[in-house]
Amino acid sequence: MDPAVDAFVAHRNLLFTVAYEMLGSTADAEDVLQETWLRWADADHAAVRDARAYLVRITTRQSLNRLRTIGRRRESYVGSWLPEPLLTTPDVADDVELAEHVSMAMLLVLETLGPTERAVFVLREVFELDYDEIAATVEKSPAAVRQIAHRARSHVAARRPRGTVSTADARRVLDAFRRAVETGDVQGLLDVLAPDVVLLGDGGGIRQALSRPVRGADKVARLLASRRIRVAALSLRPAEVNGHPALVLVVDGEIDTVVALRIDDGLVTGLYAVRNPEKLSHLRRPTALSR
Repeated sequence: MDPAVDAFVAHRNLLFTVAYEMLGSTADAEDVLQETWLRWADADHAAVRDARAYLVRITTRQSLNRLRTIGRRRESYVGSWLPEPLLTTPDVADDVELAEHVSMAMLLVLETLGPTERAVFVLREVFELDYDEIAATVEKSPAAVRQIAHRARSHVAARRPRGTVSTADARRVLDAFRRAVETGDVQGLLDVLAPDVVLLGDGGGIRQALSRPVRGADKVARLLASRRIRVAALSLRPAEVNGHPALVLVVDGEIDTVVALRIDDGLVTGLYAVRNPEKLSHLRRPTALSR
């Protein structure tokens, strides 16, 4: 294999993870990887001392360019915008820090950062790049990057999930939630929903979904109970989504909705239901992530 191809393939999962963390979109992340490959293919490889660092730098810059473009697209998005869910392999859940940073809840927090803040936070907190390397990537001084990192870290800390939940506890909550939804058990739902739980739905204007967030355990519980699974052709299946246990609603053998949960202190504080078929088309197989 050509050394340039070999280097790109060796780091592809890492590069996809960088792009996905930056964009929250599989399709856009794949486009960024294509652009990264084209620039890598044209590079003077003999002058590249660290292929990984060089490729991460290209990927981040291309992600920044794409982020500014899709920001305008999202302003006209119909209803709530949610990140594209990923089916992930068990090794992602085993890496607790990676699983936290690619969770649907964290990706929504990252959406509240500016493009440069997001790049600095992702490169520093997720991939542990040093400040000099990040500075070269975002074309700012190391001192400026340190300030941006501090500001972004404080911003995220105020909004991120409140603590790490073990896989066993997450599955316990998920199983209880699933049973309550399937049976329309309002009290069962109230037992696992936090008082301030928020339910978001994303249909992208293509499929029916919530037009606005639903807040509060009572409202969310009664809404979910009223839509309990009644038809034999429908089923709720557990899955590993973005490194965490989630549910997939299957209708006539096709994925209709992915429901990701945010769990804090043993209760569900966030529910993210993605129905937009354009965001579900890649869920035929797990996506490999790495850092």
